[in-house]
Amino acid sequence: MNKIFPSAAEALKGVVADGQLMAVGGFGLCGIPEALIDALRDAGKKDVPVISNNAGVDGSGLGELAETRQTKKTHCS
Repeated sequence: MNKIFPSAAEALKGVVADGQLMAVGGFGLCGIPEALIDALRDAGKKDVPVISNNAGVDGSGLGELAETRQTKKTHCS
């Protein structure tokens, strides 16, 4: 199995569905999977519950998914 993908969108293709629970790493805005968050936003997935250290900020990190109302619930510390 090749685990190297040409893009974040390709890595998510066929793996992420509407309503699927996502655990997102990082601390604050450091070390977050920005490309994967962007690809998830662009894929238009809906009702995504998220578990993370924080909820991001407007226009960055998980804040992007909140702005587009793609998150169903966010659990963060």
